[in-house]
Amino acid sequence: MVPHMTVACPLPPTSPALRDDAAHPYFLWWTECTVADLRGHLRDPDPAKRGYWLGALLREANTRDVWLFTTPEQVRSEWPHIVRHLGKARPRWAWLLGIGEARWPPAEARGA
Repeated sequence: MVPHMTVACPLPPTSPALRDDAAHPYFLWWTECTVADLRGHLRDPDPAKRGYWLGALLREANTRDVWLFTTPEQVRSEWPHIVRHLGKARPRWAWLLGIGEARWPPAEARGA
């Protein structure tokens, strides 16, 4: 008997344009940011700026497209800077990444 084997194959991006540095990503609809610009923003030395762009990516992009630009490890490590930018996507990402409670604002800001 042959043991059952599962091979994980990542899904392709929703649009091949997401591999083109000059393309305008569909999920950054409110800005003129290109794929290359987004990659630069995600490497910004300022964690608040990285958090904004990671939050926009997680909030607006199809989940399968997110992993073209970041990793679960980066999202977990930058979570304190990202969480405020996630809106209604906050609980989903917290659950998917095993981060725990994703309430906003934080308890200390709520006076709790």
